[in-house]
Amino acid sequence: MKKIAIFAFNGDPLCFVHVLLNALDLSARGMSIGIVLEGTSVKLIPELVKPDHQLHPLWKKVVDANLVAGVCRACAVKLGTLDDAVAQDLPLLADMSGHAGIAGFMADGFEILTF
Repeated sequence: MKKIAIFAFNGDPLCFVHVLLNALDLSARGMSIGIVLEGTSVKLIPELVKPDHQLHPLWKKVVDANLVAGVCRACAVKLGTLDDAVAQDLPLLADMSGHAGIAGFMADGFEILTF
């Protein structure tokens, strides 16, 4: 089974929607998917759970399908969304000097995509 880790660095909803859509599409095609929220994308965490947010339905599908591999701990701390990530039971990643590293995913056979 092909494994793909999608690292989302951009917090612009118009960019992040493509992370969600591609994750769902690739998963539906039988691939193992892991989304990693990095950089400014972590600022979306408290917004995505709001039912009136434009990306909420897609976020719910991604979370329900267990496609979120984790959130960069350092970025969540810096941008003030750590408590929101914890409240949503999202895994925190900090294997690279407090940030979410790519190397571990590569060692586990993941192809890396960045948005």
